[in-house]
Amino acid sequence: MITLEDSYRRCRELNRRSGTTYYWATYLLPSTKRHHVHALYGFCRYADDIVDDLGPVPTPAREAALFEFGDRFFTDLAAGWSDDPVLKAVVHTVRAFGIDPECFRRFLRSMAMDLTVERYPTFADLLGYMDGSAAVIGEMMLPILEASPRAALEPARDLGIAFQLTNFCRDVAEDLDRGRVYLPVEDLDRFDAWTALERREMTPEWAELMRFEIERTRGFYASADRGIRLLPPASARCIAGARDLYGGILEQIEAAGYDVWSGRVRVPTWRKLATAGRMIRPATAS
Repeated sequence: MITLEDSYRRCRELNRRSGTTYYWATYLLPSTKRHHVHALYGFCRYADDIVDDLGPVPTPAREAALFEFGDRFFTDLAAGWSDDPVLKAVVHTVRAFGIDPECFRRFLRSMAMDLTVERYPTFADLLGYMDGSAAVIGEMMLPILEASPRAALEPARDLGIAFQLTNFCRDVAEDLDRGRVYLPVEDLDRFDAWTALERREMTPEWAELMRFEIERTRGFYASADRGIRLLPPASARCIAGARDLYGGILEQIEAAGYDVWSGRVRVPTWRKLATAGRMIRPATAS
């Protein structure tokens, strides 16, 4: 039978493999909290892989696999333990911090939307999707970060949204390969950017669209920044580091002239190291 330590290690590997930016930021957390964050992201990544990375598997089979994964989680959570390689750690973390199971239901609902929804007519529609795919992640994190739920809730939700909007700006081509467009239809219409999207080419219209989306995303980061100041110092360092690195992705898009077609924009490793060093210094100096 898999040990709890092995399960946490499996979740950590899922996190490391899928998102190096946030994975780096987790090292700014105390080790006693770090593995719990990996467990949450392991759950999310495993569900996301069912939706996107099962190869040439038909949609009904993906839907069934996602339902089975969710059903297994809620059954094991009710029992108080699991022998699943990923869920063992997740159940332990959820019960240890009293995380609301409804957060996971909302997340799984949004993952199921990815199986059938290809476009979002308005930004309000996209926000409905992101409630479960991004904002809820911030809600899950609050107990682990030891934040005041009342004061930090909306900033935490907004940070999750900002992270995902950043991904949407960066990953337009990758999402298009999967048949999805997360940029609202109303925005593509407003900036007359459909031709650029369909041809995957840089045009003045595309640059204007990207500029608009980036500025909107920065509005969510600004809201989130107010919440970071409410966190305990150790938690604040981690989240501020993640926020800095994700914000750097937007800067890289701008530096590339809003060209997200030529290759995946990345924050350079030197900046990740510099950010980690800057965040760690205040803790070691005190």
